[in-house]
Amino acid sequence: MVAPPDNDVIWARSLHHSHNGSPGLGGVSLGVREAEILAVTGPRGSGKTTLLHCLSGRLVPQEGEVWFNSVPVHTMAPRAREQLRRERFGWIAADPELVPELTVWENAALPLLLRGVSHRAARKAATEWLERLDIASFARKRPRVLLQAQRQRISVARALAAQPTVIFADEPTATLHRADRTQVLRTLTTAARSHGITVVLATHDAEVAALADRAVPMLDGRCVATVTLPAKPEAEGRAACSLSV
Repeated sequence: MVAPPDNDVIWARSLHHSHNGSPGLGGVSLGVREAEILAVTGPRGSGKTTLLHCLSGRLVPQEGEVWFNSVPVHTMAPRAREQLRRERFGWIAADPELVPELTVWENAALPLLLRGVSHRAARKAATEWLERLDIASFARKRPRVLLQAQRQRISVARALAAQPTVIFADEPTATLHRADRTQVLRTLTTAARSHGITVVLATHDAEVAALADRAVPMLDGRCVATVTLPAKPEAEGRAACSLSV
């Protein structure tokens, strides 16, 4: 087992994983640099979600390695991986995955409260992001009375309020209309760049991928190419993804 390059905050090698005999990942290797926004693109069923689950420690690959800041995630005990996800990672899914019994601000503050942050400090941090996402007026309401787009803004605020090192976003705007999608993505990418947050973004939408520094297209569980987007010259020449054979 060889440690990854120092300049990669997330690094994976030869990831293999299957679901009930159907291949999900077929030997994916990639590196993501600090404060980089990386888009993982491809059609549904291409392996994007499985890759994000493996990189974030939600899923242990059947073969291969995943490293976070030179720490091997793939060998961590379940409790250690859970702590890593709670303290260093943020997650945004297509489904907001909110707790229905909690209010809007409590949902946004939940990762901080689970870390032991004081009630007052957690609420302050959550409210700041709810305000940026124009959802603070619903802070005392329950998620069930809100629209889908409003609930998704809460999930984005929840990820950002926790001040993670890396945010994994799995089709975060797939269920949103164009105007809502634009606001959510603008807030997410602007916040990531201003706060030095690394983002790994899975999407099948070319307009969403265009906001990233690099795009890694996937097909049938494999990376098929690496695209460095011309608007981000500092990312040129990076090796994003390769196939293990």
